[in-house]
Amino acid sequence: MTDRHFFVICTWFWGGWGFWGFLLLGTGRAEESRFVFEKAEMGLPFRIALYAQGPSQAKAAADAAFARIEELNAVFSDYDPDSELSRLSRSSGQGRAVPLGADLWRVLEQAQLLAEKTEGAFDVTVGPLVNLWRRVRRKRELPGAALLEEMRARVGYKSLRLDPVTRSAELAAPEMRLDAGAIAKGYAVDEALAVLDRLGVHRALVGGSGDMAASDPPPGQEGWRIEVPAIDAPGAPPPQVVLLARRAIATSGDHFQHVEIDGVRYSHIVDPRTGMGLVGQSVVTVVARNCATADSLATAVSVLGPQKGVALVEGTPGAAVRWVGLRGRDMESASSRLWPEIAGPAGDR
Repeated sequence: MTDRHFFVICTWFWGGWGFWGFLLLGTGRAEESRFVFEKAEMGLPFRIALYAQGPSQAKAAADAAFARIEELNAVFSDYDPDSELSRLSRSSGQGRAVPLGADLWRVLEQAQLLAEKTEGAFDVTVGPLVNLWRRVRRKRELPGAALLEEMRARVGYKSLRLDPVTRSAELAAPEMRLDAGAIAKGYAVDEALAVLDRLGVHRALVGGSGDMAASDPPPGQEGWRIEVPAIDAPGAPPPQVVLLARRAIATSGDHFQHVEIDGVRYSHIVDPRTGMGLVGQSVVTVVARNCATADSLATAVSVLGPQKGVALVEGTPGAAVRWVGLRGRDMESASSRLWPEIAGPAGDR
């Protein structure tokens, strides 16, 4: 077996059950072997590829990384009524600040900074609208104007007030609901990779659906070879291959989650400013220094579109973006000037 394996980024949901295991795929240096572990966490399949000196070290490290992801699910899940995020949401409109744990504080602080930069195109208070569009996709029926306006009234990043002195949060508007799905998954990937590093596993790739983060590359390689999917449309450019080392990558798109109503295709990604699911297919790929940044930027660029989205990423140190989408019937693409450099030599092939 060769040591050159491709990891394909994709986005899908896998709920209700899961498994974990490991597979020896090949060898790097004489003292290191390559292992892959998979487990369902946060309602998603997480995958860890790593190099270790043997199965015992590999399994212990992977188990610890998965345990960290499970711990974070208890913080960020919007499905679990007992999660820290859900408890904070239930405090909305009560006029009181709620002390936050370290993980929730870090994620909300970063989310609010991006919300301000994008003037609300990225907004973790979008929960009421996300829930509304989940129902739209189930029923295949657009929401009425009154219901849409009611949900929009519950959304707004300026109504999420963070106090850095007490590390607390207040949700000022009634019936607000937070949804950190566009940043918390990336944060969980970062945290899992950090666990592996602390345990002496320095060559690893952690992936959760469309989000991945890598530490050192496989032996003898420039980076982990990541295949970025092409847009699901006629005439689309072929998938790209990105070399990833000590960076993270996230892809945002509607390939697996969308609904078509009256001939119009609506994405699962909601514009918090309008309350509507995005119209028009696109695939956004962001490479950044950490996965929480890549994850949140990919969603923000999806909402902003190529011109404003590329400008946003250009202003983010160490980040690059490639946008591919349909404008009417025409296929278009845009990328930041650092994309070829940060994506690696394989990024343009």
